[in-house]
Amino acid sequence: MIRGLRWWIAGLLLVATVINYVDRQTLSVLAPELRDRFHMSNVDYSRILFAFMLAYTFMQSGSGKIMDRLGTRLGFSLTIAWWSVAAMLHAVANSALHFGFFRFLLGLGEAGNWPGGVKAVAEWFPPKERAFAVGLFNSGSCLGAVIAPPLVVWITLHAGWRMSFMLTGCLGFFWLLLWLVMYRLPHQHRWISPGELEHIRRGSAEAPAAAPMPWIHLFRYRQAWGLLLARMLADPVWWFYVFWLPEYLKRERHFSLEMIGYFAWIPFLTADLGNFAGGGLSSLLVKWGWPAVRARKAVMFASAAVMLAGIPAVRAESPALAVALISLATFAYSSWATNILTLPADLFPQNVVASVSGLSGTGAGIGGMTFMLVIGWVVEHFSYVPVFTAAGVMPLIAASLILWNVRGAVSDV
Repeated sequence: MIRGLRWWIAGLLLVATVINYVDRQTLSVLAPELRDRFHMSNVDYSRILFAFMLAYTFMQSGSGKIMDRLGTRLGFSLTIAWWSVAAMLHAVANSALHFGFFRFLLGLGEAGNWPGGVKAVAEWFPPKERAFAVGLFNSGSCLGAVIAPPLVVWITLHAGWRMSFMLTGCLGFFWLLLWLVMYRLPHQHRWISPGELEHIRRGSAEAPAAAPMPWIHLFRYRQAWGLLLARMLADPVWWFYVFWLPEYLKRERHFSLEMIGYFAWIPFLTADLGNFAGGGLSSLLVKWGWPAVRARKAVMFASAAVMLAGIPAVRAESPALAVALISLATFAYSSWATNILTLPADLFPQNVVASVSGLSGTGAGIGGMTFMLVIGWVVEHFSYVPVFTAAGVMPLIAASLILWNVRGAVSDV
């Protein structure tokens, strides 16, 4: 028996998400150097990001269906093996076209991390603990983004940029060994205590015996539309900070590669704290008697309001103040994200949780890949000011969509 086994499972999901973001951020950290080396414009770089987002979008719903049909253990195994190979292939790239193709392959694999993680949380945690558990594993995105700048810069300075892709890409295979040993459904796990199994069952409704519904049928539910549209508007803000922050710091704030390694991790550290703050606060409200959906929505709306802090960052004279305001915006984004990622498990039965999560992720991807192209064009022809302004306003519109469309759990799936 392992005491608190569900938290060990959450820890595995956390590490997977760290690896996901280290692999994703390697290109972002190296973008200033690679753009100069291969003569890429802002538009060229935005197209590489678009390739990733296109695949990521396509596979959000697809990976959700894979998780629901194959199960979390096998589905997650296939996901991380694929993206690890794709990450390592970047080491042989010699042009913008190569990077775009390998980014596309990476997006196909990395899309499965969140539908799989949310499904695993739904299987292992009762509702009152889900937001914190999702916050825990989702904090891996920020932790990975914190680790990536100093790690990738250090490897690059000592062994070259190609080795950075090779070494970060192979991390997923070490995780896969632990996953295959550790992950089973609670009632099938030989290491779970009877007390913990009862704790999980007591707080969770049994999953319906029916097979997952056809993906297209989810569009009948207003809640699914609310999640999809909200993520379509809010998630691109995160992609902007993840993919363009090193570029912004070099081109507009004149940071060297070493300075990016020293400072570009700070907004992602605050984002990591935002995961725990947002998940912890909504879980606390649930323990105080608030309905779970109402608690999530309250925290999300407050978080969206704080994301306005990113707007004045672009006009700040001091680079330190600009990084501080961006850090406040990323803190608020993660607080938002933890709760919207938890909502599928609050709103839908377990047999469609990963599918709903994947569907909302499709909305996020559509918004993200569109925003990536817009950013490249706007920065090339104007400046970063319109981009930062849009990134501050879009989350408030997304929060309004959640308040309007998501008013209670689905009972007829």
